[in-house]
Amino acid sequence: MFLGEDLLAWLVLALGGALFVGNIAAIVRPPTGSEARSEGDLERAPVARSLVMGLVGLVAAVWALASLIVG
Repeated sequence: MFLGEDLLAWLVLALGGALFVGNIAAIVRPPTGSEARSEGDLERAPVARSLVMGLVGLVAAVWALASLIVG
């Protein structure tokens, strides 16, 4: 198979991890006032939506990691 047999699991691990880290970082460290903002940008990330999306990313990453470990 092109790029290995576990390519899909590696991609899901990378995307799930990025989804988790990005959403949690948006909650923990919102943009400061000195950064340039466009009209329509929010002051803070919506907490409920960010937590749900972070949880989805965490589940995807754990699932992919388990798939890679089990084989």
